[in-house]
Amino acid sequence: MNAAGRLGLYGAALAATFAVAFGAAGLVAPRGAAPQSIPQQEERNMQGHDMHAPTAEPSPGHGGHTATETASGVAQAAGGFVLAPVSAPGTVGESGELSFRILDPAGSPVTAYAPQHEKDLHLIVVRSDGARFRHVHPALDRATGTWSLPWTWDAAGSYRVFADFAASGADPVTLTRTVDVAGSFTPAHPETTDTARVDGFEARITGDLVPGSASELTVTITRDGAPVTALQPYLGAFGHLVALREGDLAYLHVHPEGAEPSPGEVSGPDVRFGAQVPTAGRYLLYFDFQVDGVVHTAAFVRDATTHAH
Repeated sequence: MNAAGRLGLYGAALAATFAVAFGAAGLVAPRGAAPQSIPQQEERNMQGHDMHAPTAEPSPGHGGHTATETASGVAQAAGGFVLAPVSAPGTVGESGELSFRILDPAGSPVTAYAPQHEKDLHLIVVRSDGARFRHVHPALDRATGTWSLPWTWDAAGSYRVFADFAASGADPVTLTRTVDVAGSFTPAHPETTDTARVDGFEARITGDLVPGSASELTVTITRDGAPVTALQPYLGAFGHLVALREGDLAYLHVHPEGAEPSPGEVSGPDVRFGAQVPTAGRYLLYFDFQVDGVVHTAAFVRDATTHAH
């Protein structure tokens, strides 16, 4: 069955093979919407980006962030900006280019951006079942406003593409579209897990997600049972955490607590985050970290409940 035909089946069926699918999500380099309906009040609350809009209980975090902010990335238009249709290869294994433009309120391509976390734009691509996560940084053609990078899909399915950016002089925003990739596939079914193994490293996440409350999460990195103390700065931090809410893939983007690292500084094995999730439910967490110049991605699945474990 092709990807479009399976959307309705696997979008809500996220349990046991997820860990295997996540194993393919380790990121080194890239190979490649109809927005879902949400209640009006929640939609207003989720128009912020990178959890920049503080709630009633702000807590200082890395780089001026607060620990209590909300999700975004549930629409292709927000803040007056539009994510134009995404062009990408249509089948598995087809080499090509993934490209798109951001349009301003007048419908013109945006060509000037304010860097956020050392990049003008962050591109998150993940299959709708939570597998095949990639965090990459395309190049901008400033003459046309087109973002692009070489792309090959390694698995079929329906993918969510998140563009995380701040146009010059405007507030940050996260926009999203869906791209379908033809071919047969077996959807992943994630179960909750607090441990991930990637490229010889083991990552463990601790802490509880409590809806509407500030939560501290700690990721600990080890290798062969020994603490890893050589974590290098990546995008201005010792770790980078993206959270997607199961179901609508609402987007949360947080950074570690503490000051921005100095050039050449290393850290580990613990990286602490402040986060707040807007609702109860299941969240897919992706932790990027860098060692010896190589970026790795560890994936976890956690449930947000009103009672701590």
